[in-house]
Amino acid sequence: MSLTGSTFLYTLVALSVVAVALPLVLWSRIRGPRILRGAARVLMLMFAQGTAVALVFVLVNNTDNLYDNWSDLLGTSDHVQQAADLGADGTGGIALSRLPRVRQHFREVGGGVRVTQVEGRVSGVNAEVYVWLPPQYHEAAYAHRRFPVVELLPGYPGSPKSWFGSLHANTQLAPLMREGRIAPFILVAPRTTLLPGVDTGCANVPGTVNADTWLSVDVPKMVRDNFRAEPAPKGWAVAGYSAGAHCAARLALAHPDRYRAAVSMSGYNDPAGERDSLTAQDPALRRATDPALMLARAAAPPAVALYVSGQPHDGYEDGLALQREAKAPTTVHVVYIPKSAGGHNMALWRPQLVPVFRWLTTQMDQHRITARGTAPRVPSSAGSTHEALASGTGSRAAAGRRR
Repeated sequence: MSLTGSTFLYTLVALSVVAVALPLVLWSRIRGPRILRGAARVLMLMFAQGTAVALVFVLVNNTDNLYDNWSDLLGTSDHVQQAADLGADGTGGIALSRLPRVRQHFREVGGGVRVTQVEGRVSGVNAEVYVWLPPQYHEAAYAHRRFPVVELLPGYPGSPKSWFGSLHANTQLAPLMREGRIAPFILVAPRTTLLPGVDTGCANVPGTVNADTWLSVDVPKMVRDNFRAEPAPKGWAVAGYSAGAHCAARLALAHPDRYRAAVSMSGYNDPAGERDSLTAQDPALRRATDPALMLARAAAPPAVALYVSGQPHDGYEDGLALQREAKAPTTVHVVYIPKSAGGHNMALWRPQLVPVFRWLTTQMDQHRITARGTAPRVPSSAGSTHEALASGTGSRAAAGRRR
């Protein structure tokens, strides 16, 4: 029975109703010695509490897309087939242009979203990738067009489905793409939880996991093999929230030859911001994967544009740290979100998607392929800038922080 399926949810609802009804009907009717009557009543209360807790967990999990399946929940899911040492650029010296083209089989999952299982030939990772195509993709007028791509990274724990489920990226952005208010991006959401109970930090750790290569080499190759995607880095960006935000900034700064821009919503620089971080366990790797330190130590500033949004003590200060270290041609656009907008959750990030994709449209110079009209003017981050997110873009709901 699927963890996120309707059958399991409806079963829990039914069990919860039974768990409430049992004590109401049987409490005073139980016969036998006092100790047995007491034990039976305790079991009924435990059954009621257990089903209630399970139902609440499933409802929260289905809303926030934290765990895809039982293997993710129980920490038994391992998507790493091998983890060879691939060197500094994460390719292992492989000539990527010579790798054969692989046609993927996609399964529709609703809302125009499709999913496929990708065998990472360079990274050694085998995992699912979700893809959504913009409205213009199948129009005759765009038959020979290539489209820009944004890789979407979830937090930890988190499922790539969250971008199309909880965050409603496809339903929010499709009307704006049709109207020409933002560019028609291909949205690609790959799995990032590759090892049981561990946040990889989207990094390569020889002998353990090649998460960087999975995201920056294998997934883009799959997209280019199967869709009319623009070449890198001009037509590629990466975006994430929470732990995925840390990954997005780090990947773009590490690979300016693969990404033109990155979006970080409520992210962090120090990998230790996630208590289950693999990269935080080694001091050298921790420093090497801190985006602020990467900028400070860069031999040449990368030609990358960063959009960083956050609240006080939840991403904002990290964005300012990136701003301080950035030197042209690197640009950093920091967006301050007030605490009143809500907590570290989906309700905070959902309303940020439209401003984020307007910014991406401008930064990636995609006005030319919008459907009609011109893209809206957004502050270009030519130089370091910060601004307050307009009131109403965040949620009033508050929740505890979990990276």
